[in-house]
Amino acid sequence: MRLSVNSSDDAEERLRQIELVTDTALAHLESDDLPREMLHRVSTLLNVDTAAVMRYEPAGELLVATAAVGIEDEVRQNVRVHTGPAFAQAVASGRRPPILDSQEDPSVLRPVFQEHGIATLMGAPMLAGGEIVGVLYIGTYDTRRFTEHDVHLLQLVADRIALAIRASTTRAERAATEALQRSLLPTRLPAVPGITLDARYVSGVDPGVGGDWYDVFTLPSGHIGIVIGDVVGSGLAAAIIMGRLRSALRAYALETEDPAQVLHKLDRKVTHFEPNAMATVAYSIYVPAAAILHISMAGHLPPVIGTPSCPSHLAQVPVDPPVGLGVTRRKRRTSVLAVPDDGVVCFFTDGLVERRHRSIDVGLEQLCGAVSPAPAGAVCTTVMNKLVGTEPPTDDVALLAISHSG
Repeated sequence: MRLSVNSSDDAEERLRQIELVTDTALAHLESDDLPREMLHRVSTLLNVDTAAVMRYEPAGELLVATAAVGIEDEVRQNVRVHTGPAFAQAVASGRRPPILDSQEDPSVLRPVFQEHGIATLMGAPMLAGGEIVGVLYIGTYDTRRFTEHDVHLLQLVADRIALAIRASTTRAERAATEALQRSLLPTRLPAVPGITLDARYVSGVDPGVGGDWYDVFTLPSGHIGIVIGDVVGSGLAAAIIMGRLRSALRAYALETEDPAQVLHKLDRKVTHFEPNAMATVAYSIYVPAAAILHISMAGHLPPVIGTPSCPSHLAQVPVDPPVGLGVTRRKRRTSVLAVPDDGVVCFFTDGLVERRHRSIDVGLEQLCGAVSPAPAGAVCTTVMNKLVGTEPPTDDVALLAISHSG
């Protein structure tokens, strides 16, 4: 039986309705169950025929039906509605009314609802942290004017569903990001006579991180490709781009053993197929017979060199622009770097040395002080202990060492 809430003076009834949609017991529901329960409650309290949650997907500028009451087939059919490029910005910035009412703006009554015979539609944007999560719609088969109390109740429900969706999405994306990153890390580093190789990767605690990687592989010539990189951006999107860059770089590495040419091709690929992406990358080729690295830098921090005879220091190699800025007129450069006898070369991402409210120069100085000649495993352990310790880093950390020592 549906409740009539037409009496705007019934303060007790209104309070009861608000309590029903803010019930703390709902927090114990699974993330997928809470939106459905909220839809059932709001459809009963507001005496409407349909209610639906449309999730916003910014990449495709889409609203996607994810939960519904009265029009469940829209969810089963994964109905999608294109919003246009200005939708999210307009809603989040308040340039359009917070409530989308078909009685005020007939364009709000989208074809997907008209096909079901819905005459009146009202939607409340679901916002979390100032970002658009989606839209909560309610509809009736009869023409109807919603009251201010109806609008207030609908917005309360929209806010609660938005927070639940954001929390669930954050957990799911975090798990997916970490799984993707770890699946793309080398399971085993190559065994190379005369040197030791070792690496570390630690996920940052910030929920938005996810674009660091390292890679080591043997080329057909017997030389060793060494990569370390960092995608600008965060979350699952950055991790997906990282995976694409890793695969593309491996493919280009089979075409040429000039690191600058490999990064040139990677830059061209990113600029064309990932126009909003950018990454810093260091790509080196180790030549065992000569104990040298052919290295090209695309916006990345230079490696640290440690020798027994002098303090550890950043390698003096030229750094070209990151990949994703577009193929520049200036040709990318390859430098030759000797791996010192009884020495070590350490590649790293900025999460190892950057800290909030502190100059990166302080972190680089600490890193140079922590690097000293030793087998690669010992070098990595010492560096991680001194720069990361037991405190989880806020950003991802990737570290890779190649050592002639021990």
